[in-house]
Amino acid sequence: MRRFRLAVAQIAPTLGDVDKNLVLHEKVAHEAISKSVNLLVFPELSLTGYFLKDQVPSVAVSPEAPALETLRNLSHRVAMVVGFVEDPGSPAEGGFKKVERLATAAELVLRQQWQRRELEAMIEARARAAEVGLRNLKIAKAEYSFDGSRVAFLFVTEGDEKPDLKDLRKQLQRIHKHTEVELRQVGPRDVAKILGGMGACGLEERCCSRFLTEFSPISIKMAKAQGISLNPQEITGMCGRLRCCLVYEYEQYVEARKHLPKRNKRVITPLGEGKVLDVVPLKQAVIVLLDEGRRAEFLKHEVQPFEELKALEAKAMAPCGKHASGQCTCGRENGQDEE
Repeated sequence: MRRFRLAVAQIAPTLGDVDKNLVLHEKVAHEAISKSVNLLVFPELSLTGYFLKDQVPSVAVSPEAPALETLRNLSHRVAMVVGFVEDPGSPAEGGFKKVERLATAAELVLRQQWQRRELEAMIEARARAAEVGLRNLKIAKAEYSFDGSRVAFLFVTEGDEKPDLKDLRKQLQRIHKHTEVELRQVGPRDVAKILGGMGACGLEERCCSRFLTEFSPISIKMAKAQGISLNPQEITGMCGRLRCCLVYEYEQYVEARKHLPKRNKRVITPLGEGKVLDVVPLKQAVIVLLDEGRRAEFLKHEVQPFEELKALEAKAMAPCGKHASGQCTCGRENGQDEE
């Protein structure tokens, strides 16, 4: 079986400096080729970095831009996923948040100082939660705003019972007298994203921590559609929920299955009649148990549904409906052609 290698690039782009960012892309692409990578995924807006709205004309790069010629020449050796500046479409309810200006060096240093205090604040909050008897509540993270005017404590609870947070909020507000305290409940997936670590599949960093910006709804039918084992150990992530990766190829499998006969359906193959045991959607093939007891794999164009074929044969053998009025011109009567 041929192995497929996927790599996710980690690039820190320079704001608006497309040429410098392209050099980084080319370097990463060459490294991926040397490691026999088949698909290389670059981070969002890694060509331009994030930018203010009025900068779009100066940093926008189209896939056909001459500057990308080197990357295009490498694409036959490694497939690459590169994000481009696109029309964001209609804003969500409330509109887009306004970007006032770029942060100054002093503000970035101030942000780092408050970030260093987040671990201490989280430990203190956990101790206070234990004191007030919130045993089923776990503080996952403390997040300060860049200037320290607000701190949000992200927590997760066990069970469906809603905890009483009034005592905890009062205690935390006494500790952070000049800071607005917010208690924000998150789900198990958010906690897994915050904690990071190795994924259940063995990936050195979980998808949610590395590149996912939002969580899509996942259901067990996505695993069924892809023919994945329903063993909980194989489809459950480190968060205890169904793995986010089940949605990655789900639509492709659904679309591919539309054009294949379903399991247990009778089909006619070049080797005779048989029953469909399994389907291979991405290969557009089916595995058939022939009536003689042998298994064989056939591509979609090589099989024909038994019921459809019999229906066509019955229609072809049916008498002409116009005989009763004497208007028949096909020369067929009672299911047989006239000689």
